Amino acid sequence: MHEVIIIGSGPAGLTAAIYAGRANLNPLLLSGLERGGQVTLTSDLENFPGFPEGLGGFEMYQLFESQAKKFGTEIVFDLATKVNLKEDPKIVKTQNNEYHTKSVIIATGSNPKKLNIPGEKEFIGKGVSYCATCDGFFFTDKHVVVVGGGNSALDEGIFLTRHAAKVTIIHRRDRLRADAILQERALENKKIEFIWDTVVEEIMGDQAVEKLKLKNTKSGEISHLDIDGVFIFIGHNPNVDLFRGQIELDENDNIITDRRTRTNIPGVYACGDVQDSIYRQAITAAGSGCQSGMEAERYIAEIEGKAYPGK
Repeated sequence: MHEVIIIGSGPAGLTAAIYAGRANLNPLLLSGLERGGQVTLTSDLENFPGFPEGLGGFEMYQLFESQAKKFGTEIVFDLATKVNLKEDPKIVKTQNNEYHTKSVIIATGSNPKKLNIPGEKEFIGKGVSYCATCDGFFFTDKHVVVVGGGNSALDEGIFLTRHAAKVTIIHRRDRLRADAILQERALENKKIEFIWDTVVEEIMGDQAVEKLKLKNTKSGEISHLDIDGVFIFIGHNPNVDLFRGQIELDENDNIITDRRTRTNIPGVYACGDVQDSIYRQAITAAGSGCQSGMEAERYIAEIEGKAYPGK
């Protein structure tokens, strides 16, 4: 029997672990198959307080993990495959084990959205990527396209200029959604060009990506663009399949929580991008993880008849 199990190892999950650990709850954290979540895909975090010179995403994950372990968190490299949250104790099954727990903190994050167009699936790893920091090096002195107009698209596009000879950002509208400072940097970067009011209809090539079929959203005109790779940053889908039928979701599949990260099931909390479709920042994920850790402590104290915060 565990006091609390945390599912997910991004800033939200690890912050929840830090707080639960400091409350002597001896948390068990299931990291999933990709440790650190989406933050590890970010090359430079410049807006996380306390790091004025910026910080690499994977470096941040390592610091979070080290701090969680310091306070007694057991981190297991395993993937949750099934849960029963409506019974007490709650059950979390993984690829290798089955755990019983008094409370659960869901911090499963989200995954990149796909364009779902011809050629996208076929060329993953052959010129199609969703991670500039992972694959940018392979396109040194090449021409690559970034699809999207938000913070992720511009951040990754700017990063790609470290390697690529040219970066073309394709956006379906005539204005960007990204923060002003990122727009300024992208527009001033001599390696970056923009194609406005355009969507990608097809990714084409023989053994690898060679060109894109494009469509202008206003005129309907079809054109083709010769490229070496395409990076897709059009948003994310919350990782909630594991909890369908038990946890209440909104119309966009985000887990519904109250202001205290509580779900519709007592003792079950959700934090980070799995329940936040607005801010989606490392700092807000960490903040909600703090809330979840504290709420789990409060819940366990209450069911055990102890005074909060209780030991």
